[in-house]
Amino acid sequence: MTLTVPTLTDRASGLLLHPTSLPGPHGSGDLGQEARRFAGFLFDAGQRWWQMLPVGPVGYGNSPYSALSAFAGSPLLLDLDALASRFGTSRAGPELPEGRVDYARAQAWRADCLREAFHAHQQDATSDEREEYERYVAENDAWLMDWALYASLKQAHGQAPWIQWAPPLRDRDPDALDRARREHASDIAFHHFLQWQFDRQWAALREHCEALGVGLIGDVPIFVAHDSADVWAHRELFLLKPDGHPSVVAGVPPDYFSATGQRWGNPLYDWPRLATRGFDWWIERLRIGLRRFHALRLDHFIGFQRYWEIPADEPTAENGVWSPGPGGALFDAVRAALGELPLIAENLGVVTPEVEALRRRFGFPGLRILQFAFGDDPNAADFKPHNYDRETVVYTGTHDNDTTVGWFSDRGGPDSVRTPEQTDAEREFALAYLNSDGREIHWDMIRAAQASVANLAVTPVQDVLGLGSEARMNRPGRAEGNWEWRLRPGALDDRVAARLAELARLYDR
Repeated sequence: MTLTVPTLTDRASGLLLHPTSLPGPHGSGDLGQEARRFAGFLFDAGQRWWQMLPVGPVGYGNSPYSALSAFAGSPLLLDLDALASRFGTSRAGPELPEGRVDYARAQAWRADCLREAFHAHQQDATSDEREEYERYVAENDAWLMDWALYASLKQAHGQAPWIQWAPPLRDRDPDALDRARREHASDIAFHHFLQWQFDRQWAALREHCEALGVGLIGDVPIFVAHDSADVWAHRELFLLKPDGHPSVVAGVPPDYFSATGQRWGNPLYDWPRLATRGFDWWIERLRIGLRRFHALRLDHFIGFQRYWEIPADEPTAENGVWSPGPGGALFDAVRAALGELPLIAENLGVVTPEVEALRRRFGFPGLRILQFAFGDDPNAADFKPHNYDRETVVYTGTHDNDTTVGWFSDRGGPDSVRTPEQTDAEREFALAYLNSDGREIHWDMIRAAQASVANLAVTPVQDVLGLGSEARMNRPGRAEGNWEWRLRPGALDDRVAARLAELARLYDR
């Protein structure tokens, strides 16, 4: 039987799990054996999609949404066992925790292993490997050269952000860059090697998933980090002051959840300048994404229609203004370059008719979060399954939500965004809506999502396992302790697979 990867118009289901959350012996999940094992579990469980978070090199707070590059892959995800098998660099590592990622220790250990593999490659690579490597570097010159130089200089500056480098390097003086390329030639080659290996390993994992009929969904944050290779190398594409600091930053205005809004701090794009260039930077960004994934989730989709512009010297998001985004012109240009676009619009927040018109014009499915359906959110009606349409991706929760068990168990109070009265009313309504007694609230929520008319239903693995708040991936607004959760070995067993497979059978997914 020939298995095919689904499209976003097929009725299907999948699981959300970032690769760092996979088990494994090297301090962080990666693209190796456990990734292939998880793909096999998806097949056995009748799940046709694997959704991930952004896979770039993590930056501030270890957040994949504050990556150091919008194009590069994270070296943290490289399969060390595969490199050891080819280059003979296997050696005993430190004791690292199983249930969470200790980023500092895992990155330090992995960096030593990757350096060994790189030096071994330099000494005994075959002629075919050298040819493949050189071809990869040439074909990816548009972003790889800047990324490798940025990563090398950042390391030479003790990981300080580029805005703190000496002015000639900060401002990309040509003579200073030429000297830096000579002085750091070995480090630049090392980062070329890492990206070559990342894309080789990624292609192998994608091929393995395709053989099982499993598609990969990636995540594209609309904004990039100020301390990134992208902003350093392309200051002309962002609204910056002459010294490189942002003049305005991104965020969202005050709303039901926050009296002062959210000041994210990302630099904003100079959309008119991007338009004069045919949106070339965005086309290449999405081209790379679709080379790795079968579909992409566009984070903060409303920002493509209009975005909240905050003066950089404002401490909160209160005193901002709405500014027009690129709208359909961007997606017309991308579609002309890349063809039909398998994109998911994360249309959460202040969703205006213009945002929905933009989404529908290009046929992008929108998001619904089941946890938002039962409280007094002004938009709660939109999240109730009986109000969905087929062009929808429904989640029990996302990486920013508490787990379903944690959400249901929350009793409100000073450490919660809800009062005790709100949690009681929300829980009572959820039980009635789901016809649940609450003992397996996670499975009741999964069933409701699977039974809905939405074409795609996605469940975080934490919800499949019925885990509590201790397994939450991210707590927005908290600077430390996020993105660390890891799956315990053997947790996804045959019983869990059979239960998911039965739901997929019952609801034609």
